[in-house]
Amino acid sequence: MYQKIMSLKAEQQTSSLDTIKLILAFVLLLVGIGGFYYFATWKGEAVSVLIRVLGLLAFVAIAVTVAATTEKGRGLITFLKDSRMEVRKMVWPTRAETMQTTLMVMVIVLLLSLFLWLVDMLLGWGVKTLLGGG
Repeated sequence: MYQKIMSLKAEQQTSSLDTIKLILAFVLLLVGIGGFYYFATWKGEAVSVLIRVLGLLAFVAIAVTVAATTEKGRGLITFLKDSRMEVRKMVWPTRAETMQTTLMVMVIVLLLSLFLWLVDMLLGWGVKTLLGGG
């Protein structure tokens, strides 16, 4: 029973620490974005766009690093690694297969558009005939 209570306390502390880390990451992201726009015209002179972008990227990198230390961040990293492994297992079509498939799609789209154009013309002619306009 004591171990169960201690386990719940540890989970609550980890959960609250993760929440604090995620809030900190969000605040860092907002500070980076705010700084990017604040330094656009700082003290009457424009700061180089390169410097502003590098500063923004630094804040984004720090925010991502902080968020990656949370339980959800570690889960996301694991998911991305597993997804990359699954993509490597896929069998991709050859260039010839891709070209054939693209050509078939274009032919089918052309035929379908001609068919729909004919149906539209026939329906338009029918409506004009019924209404006495043609």
